[in-house]
Amino acid sequence: MVSLRGWQSFPEQLPEFDPDHTPETPEELFLAWLTEAGEHVLAPHAVTLSTVDADGAPDARVVILKNVDEDGWAIATSSESPKGQQLAANPRAALTFFWPGRGRQVRVRGLVVPAAPEVSAADFLDRPPASRAEAYVGHQSEVLSDPAKLVEAAEAAADWVAENPDVAPETWTRYLIQPESVEFWQASHDRQHLRVRYRREPSGWVRERLWP
Repeated sequence: MVSLRGWQSFPEQLPEFDPDHTPETPEELFLAWLTEAGEHVLAPHAVTLSTVDADGAPDARVVILKNVDEDGWAIATSSESPKGQQLAANPRAALTFFWPGRGRQVRVRGLVVPAAPEVSAADFLDRPPASRAEAYVGHQSEVLSDPAKLVEAAEAAADWVAENPDVAPETWTRYLIQPESVEFWQASHDRQHLRVRYRREPSGWVRERLWP
């Protein structure tokens, strides 16, 4: 096995970050970081969504961030998917963004609520046809005993989408993570990494500097 300590973690040149001069809301800082990351790395909007299953065990997978505004941090999936079922049973989640090419990480934790049905439908119809067809295939995470069944289901789903271009499944749901805390982490080559946490209080956001 290769030495895991031999690989470089971050580029020599890291972006600047002044933790003493940050915006009043985490959304403002996140969107600035996301825009900056988009100029340097692939899929800056890819995020690890962590939930809890019926046994209380953590579960995680990478999804795509759909939007960030005052209503929440949006992702979307079928309510019948494993993550949809887990969110129905325990509507709390964490999001983790990691951009090693910029030495940055963002962590979001909070409650999860479904968006209005018309918002979820619009989200689905904004997807390209191939992505909509994928959603109609179904059986996510179930055992696939015969790969030919997947081909058949994919073809049938593509035909359905072509014949019903303006229809969204009732199970498609945009979920809004309403953060209770958002942490920004900036790597530093001297190992004195910079961490700022936004913590929601009844009066608004509280900004705190954290030890590395």
